[in-house]
Amino acid sequence: MTDRPHTAFAFYWRNERTILGLAMILLILLFWEGLSRGWWADLLHPLFGASAEKLRVRPIFISSPTAVARKAYELYFVTGGIWRHLATSGLEIAVGLGAAIIIGIPLGLWAGRNRLASYALEPFMSAFNATPQVALLPLVILWVGTGFACRALIIFMLTILPLLINAHAAVQTVDPRLQRVARSFSSSEWRLFTTIILPSSVPFLLAGLRLAIGRAMVGVVVGELYGSAIGIGIMINKAGVLFQTDTVFVGVFTIVAAGLCLTELVRHIEKRVQIWRPDAAEQSS
Repeated sequence: MTDRPHTAFAFYWRNERTILGLAMILLILLFWEGLSRGWWADLLHPLFGASAEKLRVRPIFISSPTAVARKAYELYFVTGGIWRHLATSGLEIAVGLGAAIIIGIPLGLWAGRNRLASYALEPFMSAFNATPQVALLPLVILWVGTGFACRALIIFMLTILPLLINAHAAVQTVDPRLQRVARSFSSSEWRLFTTIILPSSVPFLLAGLRLAIGRAMVGVVVGELYGSAIGIGIMINKAGVLFQTDTVFVGVFTIVAAGLCLTELVRHIEKRVQIWRPDAAEQSS
């Protein structure tokens, strides 16, 4: 009997992040359901009178968690209408974000190691960072049209910058003492890069990747608003025009879930390579 409180506390501390996150989500869903069903208006009406009716929101404007769940079940398992949108949007993210990773990370690492390349690249990074990429959408449409290439290019433009900046900064923050020790042992530039610079840069690269994932989710919605006939973004837009708020929330939550899954995957990878960092190595020892 005396071990049960201790066991409960141990379980809580092991899963504190998950428990608190789920509790907050449940509270928000409960409040949301109450707004759509008028629970809070009925509860507070004896205290505030007619003013409490402001908490009675029409479902056409906000829907409800239960209505969204029913619509999600319908779109995923009954009609299956969302899967073709998911396939198109997923391919756009894969191409746009993949190209940004392939180009942005090596370019940033190279510029961080090469003084002349860094001087040449920094003004463009600063200017592009200060420019709202969405403002370039009319030019993108003029260049490549409104097809798949346009949407992939928009995602590429939104995601390459955090990868490029983080890769560039990662190389410049490597401990110079480690580099001097490696050179004192006649280490080649390639061996120095693969054994010291790249492992030290991994946390920065993964942080940039997390930022890029968030931007990719924005880019897929923005890109599909320009001439796309299929995709999660255009599904959300069409449902909003028709006041189908439950479908809108299904699309939004789908994007949120995809972003969270990708971010958690990056976080898991970061934990696996955490041993490479000096502070993590000291703690583990």
